[in-house]
Amino acid sequence: MQVHPISPDRLAELLADRIAALPGADGTWQRVAVDGAAAARPGALADALVEPLRLRGRPALRVSAADFLRPASVRLEYGRQDADAFHDLWLDDGALLREVLAPLDPGGTGRVLPSLRDPVTDRSTRAPYRELPPGGVLLLDGALLLGRWLPFELTVHLALTPAALARRTAPEEQWTLPAFARYEAETGPAEAADVTVRVDDPRHPALVEHP
Repeated sequence: MQVHPISPDRLAELLADRIAALPGADGTWQRVAVDGAAAARPGALADALVEPLRLRGRPALRVSAADFLRPASVRLEYGRQDADAFHDLWLDDGALLREVLAPLDPGGTGRVLPSLRDPVTDRSTRAPYRELPPGGVLLLDGALLLGRWLPFELTVHLALTPAALARRTAPEEQWTLPAFARYEAETGPAEAADVTVRVDDPRHPALVEHP
């Protein structure tokens, strides 16, 4: 394994190049996951890809997995700080597949629901469907996305050492750390992803190359 330091701007450009090189001229859509704990700021990287992709002729639609959580009655069935429930139950992957990913299958409608449920109020966002133009790119950010059999054309994992994850996780979210330890042990996201980026210091990311 080799690790190469890279600037945040150069990382966005490199990833945009790789995404733009995916098949799309025939009108197919591309689904890209930016996976990482909140402390790794996957949403910020996904946001940073929108403009570079536009400049490459690939319109992008941003969706966050945090807007596709199951109802609180399901998420919190075992309490508000159950790490196993956070790992297994919080993400409504069925709704994410049905409303976001499956419509972008070959021959799909291209109509994507950008959000389902407000995680704070636990109510429907009532968001209108968005139409992603042919050849467009879906950029989905979130935690614990890999190993769920969700269809993506490219997956990016933002990796943190356990010490960096603990240091950068807010005190009120420390209870989630065992879920990420389990994710590392059971899913191995750094090996499962197409692209892995070390972000122990967000100002100085490093691209990981596997042999």
